[in-house]
This record gives sequence, C-alpha cells and structure tokens, in this order.
Amino acid sequence: MEQQLSVRHLLGIKDLKAQDIQLILDTADNFKEVLNRPIKKVPSLRDITIANIFFENSTRTRLSFELAEKRLSADVVNFSASGSSVKKGETLLDTVNNILAMKVDMVVMRHASVGSPHFLSRHIQANIVNAGDGTHEHPTQALLDAFSIREKLGSLEGKKVCIFGDILHSRVALSNIFCLQKMGAEVMVCGPSTLLPRHIRDLGVKVELNLRKALEWCDVANVLRIQLERQTIKYFPSLREYSLYYGINKALLDSLNKEIVIMHPGPINRGVEITSDVADSAHSIILDQVENGVAVRMAVLYLLSQKK
Repeated sequence: MEQQLSVRHLLGIKDLKAQDIQLILDTADNFKEVLNRPIKKVPSLRDITIANIFFENSTRTRLSFELAEKRLSADVVNFSASGSSVKKGETLLDTVNNILAMKVDMVVMRHASVGSPHFLSRHIQANIVNAGDGTHEHPTQALLDAFSIREKLGSLEGKKVCIFGDILHSRVALSNIFCLQKMGAEVMVCGPSTLLPRHIRDLGVKVELNLRKALEWCDVANVLRIQLERQTIKYFPSLREYSLYYGINKALLDSLNKEIVIMHPGPINRGVEITSDVADSAHSIILDQVENGVAVRMAVLYLLSQKK
C-alpha cells in the first residue's frame, strides 16, 4: 500500500511527523526527475482544481506553486486580494466560500494574519496549503530548504544549520527550526539580540550573537533578509551598521578554514545580509532552492490530493 501523509492539510511543520517530512522529500525526489525530462508534465492531478489565494505580495512562492500545479496537470485559479472584493470589506470566509462554490478542491493561501489557514481548515472541506501566515509559519519553504540541504550534503541527520538575521519577523525561521529538528539536525540562530524572539531558546536551539563564531560552528548558513516591511520600530541603527556586524561577505567566508553551504529564501537584499560575491558563489545553493521549490510543492499537492 502506498504511504500517505498523516494530515489532510499542510498548515505548518509543527503538525507533521518526521515520517511525513521524509515522505514529502522522497516524493519530491521523483518529481525533480520529472522536471528534468523533455516533457515536464504528469497527469497526477488532472481532475483537481486548485485556487491560489494570496492576500500578501509574493513572487517566488506564487510562481512556484502555480508551476507545480500546472506540471501536475491541475486546473488553476489565481486570486489576488488587491483587485478583489476584499477591498470592499468581504470577509476571509466569504471570499473562500465563494471560490469553493466554483468547485475548488484545494486552496493554497498566503495571509498576513497568523492562523488564517488553521481557521479556514475548520470551516471548509477543501485541502488547505499554508503558503505563509504572517510571522508564523511557511511550511513549504522549510521543506524545500530541507530537501536542498539533503541533496547537497546527503542527509540532515547530525548536520549543523545556523539561521542568520531577522528571526523575530520570519515565518521561514520557525518552520525551518521545526523541520530541521524533526529530521535530526542541530539548529542555531544568530543575529542582533533585538531581532531574536525572547523565548527562542525554549525551542531547543542554540543562540549566538557573534557572526564569526556562528559561521565557525555551522555546516549550513541559511541567511534571512531584514523584513523592513514588518518592522514598526527601529531594531538596529542602520542597514549599514547591520551589514557591518551581520553581513556575510566573501572575505569572511575565505578566512574560515572550511566550506559552508549558503542558502537564502529570497528576496535577497544584496549588500545588506549577504554580498553578491557570496550569493553567486560556488558555496551558494540559492538557485537550487528555487528549482527544488517546484518539486517539493508538487510532492505536497500530490500527497494531499490522496487525502480527500
């Protein structure tokens, strides 16, 4: 019998078991092979209709989901809040119910409010995929990051991964911490103390304020951008000062006597958290992450479609 996920929705990594993550990564391996064929399409979701509902801006995640859906032969409906009746005061539930009345099977949703996909999953029948809820979780990003590390280093077990930067406002950081720990990796966070959540140690991660020490510890550096759009007060004096103390550049990496894998979920603020010569170097798997995102999202959609 084919293995199945233990969940009907992908709301967050917190809800997944280690074997769910393993199943998604193994399934993504098969879909990555499909993406490298001359004909990059499979009929796996031919009778499924998927609505992409984005209440927040997105480039990579939205395109990646749309491409994954089309590669699986699903019918795709795209909804953007900026040009919709949400602007006229329509509620989230009404919006989604109207879309579901058009016989949609799955909903991929990004929303600024924490817990929005969880709320929806209690009220509608369709499978829900969380494409990012506020500063809470971004599960498919964590899965594609884990997939990319496994592809580069062979496994996640025992690997040392440090997440650098704006941990406080990042949904990627939280999902990554849950995912990496479930797969047996060690996790550290590094950034200015003002950008680290107060109770971050309760998640079982190491905390390091010194950039060089963190780089000397880790095998993989996952560098996050400073999320200025979510910051209501000043957390550090200036971007220049941030870059001086927490920016990763080639000279710094060259001075370490080991090679580190460099990752970034994008979009990159070049010259702030990471310089171009690092982002575009042989150490970097940033573009691999983008490519792997399609395979991982294909795996998630395919496996959830089995859980009708």
